[in-house]
Amino acid sequence: MQLVLSEDQELIAKTALDFIAERSPVSRMRALRDSGDEAGFSRELWKEMAELGWVGIALPESMGGAGLGLADLAVVLEATGRTLMPEPFLSTVLLGGQALLEAGNEAQQALLAEVASGDKLLALAYQEAQSRYDLHSVQTRAQRDGDGWRIDGEKIQVLDASVADAVIVVARTAGSDLDAEGLSLFVVPAGTAGLSLTRQQRVDTRGAAIVKLDGVRVGADALLGTEGEGAALLERVIDVATVGLCAEMLGGMQQAFEDTLAYIKQREQFGTVIGSFQGLKHRAARLFIEIELARSAVMAASRAIDEGAADAALLVSAAKARCSEAYVQIANEAIQMHGGVGMTDEYDVGFYLKRARAAEMTFGDAAYHRDRWARLSGY
Repeated sequence: MQLVLSEDQELIAKTALDFIAERSPVSRMRALRDSGDEAGFSRELWKEMAELGWVGIALPESMGGAGLGLADLAVVLEATGRTLMPEPFLSTVLLGGQALLEAGNEAQQALLAEVASGDKLLALAYQEAQSRYDLHSVQTRAQRDGDGWRIDGEKIQVLDASVADAVIVVARTAGSDLDAEGLSLFVVPAGTAGLSLTRQQRVDTRGAAIVKLDGVRVGADALLGTEGEGAALLERVIDVATVGLCAEMLGGMQQAFEDTLAYIKQREQFGTVIGSFQGLKHRAARLFIEIELARSAVMAASRAIDEGAADAALLVSAAKARCSEAYVQIANEAIQMHGGVGMTDEYDVGFYLKRARAAEMTFGDAAYHRDRWARLSGY
């Protein structure tokens, strides 16, 4: 497996870095937070990125995409992570979009062309209260209702649901609350009677929502894939999204590290630049190693997904465990090396710590993924 960027990927990476640094610096995220912006991102900028081909980069050409892979999308996501760009790649492309790509029928997949063009946004509602990271812990129920379905339940932490044009809901059509069998996915258009959203803001200022389904009725054509066999689909979708999140985390930890290096090279104490202190040199060297380990893990996982490798799930968990620990460690050390000013809102470094904490808990923390890796390995 080649763990270096191809020439094409290097070009994509440079273009993305230049564009995002100019159009979406960290100061923009700060302004969105301070203004209380309802969407939490810019639809105009999202449309521009779609026109550049980034939104549909991993979608087939027949659906308006570029026909590339997750490894190519990962270099764009790494660039977004550097400036904490809040646009809905995770919710629309990697969660909702991937679910439609994996299991949608022709009519459902028609939405993907509008996703690739930046005109439609999606969300995936799968988490429930007390479910922690167990994808099979689903109490939301879907029952047959004439020719269609009636869905009742509540979902939490649904990323960007308040702005989505359609929410893909995981519901139980058979079995008990923890069974892997009996899960089904449904495409529920925004505005459907009985669907209500309570918008929330996470600690990293990203938008999420509590989604309540009270007698939501959808047609038979809302079912995504095969009835009762949604668990495997959901696991594949979450794995793809996890790798995408890891790529974004990689960009964030790299930028936090570089900003901290720049600070300790100019900050003086007792007439001496603190970056010359041996203790800080050792700590910085350790952080550099953590970033490079994380980079290799993300590259391996993205390529394994693209190749359909048998050990893809193992590599996904290895990457998430690595990135969860590394990002939090690097963000914590960045605060420490900045000293007292690192705790103030004036400096950007605190935003990286908040993002690291939120990303760490999304799709499973390091402990969860180490355990998953062990289970998949037969331990």
